[in-house]
Amino acid sequence: MTSTGGPVAVVTGATGGMGRVIALALASRGMHVVTVARDPGRTHSLRREIEKSSGSLEVIAGDLSHRAGVTAAVDAIRAGHDAVGVLINNAGAHYAERRLSLDAIELHIAVDYLAGYGLTALLAPELRRGRARVVNVASDTLRDTRQIKVRARPRPVTLDPQHLTDLARLNGAQGFVPFEAYARAKLLTVTAGYALARAFDGAVTINAVHPGIVATGIIDDLVPALLRPFGSLIRRGMLTPEQGAAATLRLATDTDLGALTGRYFVRETEAITPPVSYRDDVQAMLRATTDRFFGVTAV
Repeated sequence: MTSTGGPVAVVTGATGGMGRVIALALASRGMHVVTVARDPGRTHSLRREIEKSSGSLEVIAGDLSHRAGVTAAVDAIRAGHDAVGVLINNAGAHYAERRLSLDAIELHIAVDYLAGYGLTALLAPELRRGRARVVNVASDTLRDTRQIKVRARPRPVTLDPQHLTDLARLNGAQGFVPFEAYARAKLLTVTAGYALARAFDGAVTINAVHPGIVATGIIDDLVPALLRPFGSLIRRGMLTPEQGAAATLRLATDTDLGALTGRYFVRETEAITPPVSYRDDVQAMLRATTDRFFGVTAV
């Protein structure tokens, strides 16, 4: 095992935007930051900045969009560390058209849900030893899929429980809407997070947070076509990555929140998610199917 001198913090999506800010902040607190990157070359400037302040960064080359990539990343983390103190599942993506992963799973499901779940469940022994805090970066699109929010009531994303027995049925081709596909993957993350929080029974805390509308690359993809001509103006009204990262860092490091688990926040305010996310049968089906996908027998 690698000796790092400080708690290990695994941060996905750390090469830019909010993830970069989170990685820098955790390193400044004396944590050894581990990140997974498809292109390790993109982490060079992050490494320089972290090392400039006497922090440490470990980069694992890998692709979290498919099962083999997730399990390989877990093996690499486990080979170097026997305990993980913080896991920030920050990596996310939005795709303008329906695409499949190497496992024939729709890519929003693969990247925005399965990657984080796999890291959490497969690293369970290391998270338990580290008395870890897990923070899933979500999106409030799960509570309202309207892209232009005028007059009508919020429209939560739909989820058909019958599709939960087969991951390949989620975000199917018929009636596919990219924005809703993204929101559905985030809903799965929160729903499974509630179940995992109970399973860890306080030994590991798991919370989810919508960081606000942050001016990052993914937001450019989510802006409706009608509003894209006003993109620069819209970005001016958004949060900076530093402002967006604050809510995630609060859940990961605030000493007053050490026992808090199984919650969803919109920035710093606790919020209620769609009713389907609290159903015990839905959580059980989702966990069973996802555990089977990753070969997880217990957390």
